Amino acid sequence: MPVAAPVVECLGVPITAHTRDSAARHVVHLAGLLREARQGLSDEPGASGSRRGSDVHLSNAYTLALADRDPELRAILRSASLNLPDGQPVVWANRLLHPTAELPGTRVYGPDLLTDVFALTQHTELNHYLLGSTPQVLDALHRELRRRYPGARIVGTCSPPFRPLHVHERRQQVERIRSAAADIVWVGLGTPKQDRWAAELCDALPVVAVAVGAAFDFVAGNKPQAPHWMRHNGLEWLFRLGCEPRRLWRRYLFGNARFVRGVVRQASRPVRTDSGVVMADRLTSGGLVRHRREIPARIPEVRP
Repeated sequence: MPVAAPVVECLGVPITAHTRDSAARHVVHLAGLLREARQGLSDEPGASGSRRGSDVHLSNAYTLALADRDPELRAILRSASLNLPDGQPVVWANRLLHPTAELPGTRVYGPDLLTDVFALTQHTELNHYLLGSTPQVLDALHRELRRRYPGARIVGTCSPPFRPLHVHERRQQVERIRSAAADIVWVGLGTPKQDRWAAELCDALPVVAVAVGAAFDFVAGNKPQAPHWMRHNGLEWLFRLGCEPRRLWRRYLFGNARFVRGVVRQASRPVRTDSGVVMADRLTSGGLVRHRREIPARIPEVRP
């Protein structure tokens, strides 16, 4: 039987309320479908080599706060294939805003998603590509993933310049990924740059592009992760602020405040019902999106 995950709205962005396990299986499922479509093995309607890719975004409070004031980023997330709740505050907000929905109590953490998908794709034909960060971090990440998951296939890495890319550089990047026959592209360029690039990449190639944030640094061991108890209790931002105060103080001071204001605004907005519009008097607004994402209960074998 397929596993269904509810999709709920948070600050105007549809968030798929996956568990850690189901999120990883969903990503692998998307990659398998796209690979079959490229090879002409899929019987699904519209399956073809020109099929659009699937962009996956790890959405934390900062991401949603940016989208709240950036129409372009909001449009990208609203049209994305999959948005996951990468932040305990996002999980709490969703449960407050959608009390009648059965939602998981834990988030989908970017580094966990990266390593879980690598574990699931060992000894399959699915290919990974690492895009982002510095050459030093990419080298360390490559070595660590090879050590942990020797049966996984990494077909390419690239550390692009930190400046905006020219059009011809973007085309070259797309062609390198195409030539590598990548199925899953992990994009670690920082929000919102990585979210825009993941969406553009999926417009150009039938791949799964995962905007995975700081996961590269954490898995590579370049930066320390917050203790589990801090991550579980929504305090990772405080740990990271203590590690990088000059870089992150503005993000957390203004981003967290905007996120809280957005949740309050959504909670108090009118709720549309079949009989008309009524004012919300408690945290029940932002109604559950009327569909559920379904993925198989097990990962199908990927044909070479």
